[in-house]
Amino acid sequence: MAHLPDKPQRDVASFLALSPEGPLLGIDPGTKRIGIAASDASRMIASPVEVLVRRRWSEVLAHLRSLVEKRGITGIVLGHPFNMDGSEGPRAQSAWQTGVNLQTGLELPVLMWDERLSTFEAEEIIAENEVRKRHGQHWIDAVAASVILRDALGALDRVERPVDPA
Repeated sequence: MAHLPDKPQRDVASFLALSPEGPLLGIDPGTKRIGIAASDASRMIASPVEVLVRRRWSEVLAHLRSLVEKRGITGIVLGHPFNMDGSEGPRAQSAWQTGVNLQTGLELPVLMWDERLSTFEAEEIIAENEVRKRHGQHWIDAVAASVILRDALGALDRVERPVDPA
């Protein structure tokens, strides 16, 4: 893997240069819960994995490190909660710091991904599939993480295989 820069990436091509292949972890960093999703090795499918209740950072990092090792994760896609007008509020600044901490703590590249409307889409997915009945109401955070990861996988694929305009 290439040398990691000091900060997470906002640009898909830059992230792809740091993590060109292998499974990715998607994270939806909420204030009370952290949604986690993972991709397959081919980066075609994003699936919800679990929801962590926020606790001490060292415990969260240790749990994520375990997932990274078990699943062979090569990079992280972290939800970046911009305001609807595109500005960055306190939650976006907190997510940015989380991205820095993840990149340092896990020694993996982090892609900051605009997560506007991901929770809304996750709620629609859950309502359509009645997932809440099977997994409980907090499963939405893991589904939101899978929406964030799915959207980022699509962008990574478009950079790798641009559509021929002809």
